[in-house]
Amino acid sequence: MLNRRNFLAASAAATVLGVARSSAHQLGEAYVLPEEYMPREVRIRAEFEPNIVIVDPNQYALYWTMEDQRAIRYTVGIGRGNLYHDGEFYVGRKVEWPDWRPTPDMLARDPDHYTQFREDGIYADGPQPGGVNNPLGARGLYLYNVRKRRDTYLRIHGTNNPRTIGVSVSNGCARLINPQVEELYDRVPMGTRVVLYPKAGGAAPHSQV
Repeated sequence: MLNRRNFLAASAAATVLGVARSSAHQLGEAYVLPEEYMPREVRIRAEFEPNIVIVDPNQYALYWTMEDQRAIRYTVGIGRGNLYHDGEFYVGRKVEWPDWRPTPDMLARDPDHYTQFREDGIYADGPQPGGVNNPLGARGLYLYNVRKRRDTYLRIHGTNNPRTIGVSVSNGCARLINPQVEELYDRVPMGTRVVLYPKAGGAAPHSQV
């Protein structure tokens, strides 16, 4: 299992990067992202190849690996309970200000919640358009199945609610604040390998790999 001890080089010195933090909140109250949640450049061990995305749910960390044993470490929100899915994927689609609608699994888990939204007309004529109130935020990296080459409905995406960073809150995706997901989006090309490591204890099964 990946953790900070075996992923980072022993002599690592983290450098805080100048990616904008967010004080926005969808409910209106001000919130400033803690300093420790800012992106940091870290040293990693030599066995990790450059230009892959790695998510370690046990640290609420997402790594973009680079040359010379370096990586940028972002703090993310992850799937709550058993909704987090580990495995290996690839970026099959990239979307700016993606639209959104509940997945079939979400509708099955919480039909009352999402039926209410549909009755309000939000989804009656299609998905919710992209924008500041959309749950996927400013950018979406769509994770595809390695063998079947199709969408898994897992996403690395933005959020306008910074209070959800560093906690287990989502329906299975990894989320960053909008300024940070915009920066990550520009770094990560189509086809990029994505590795989602398991939660401690192996509670989440491998999914759609």
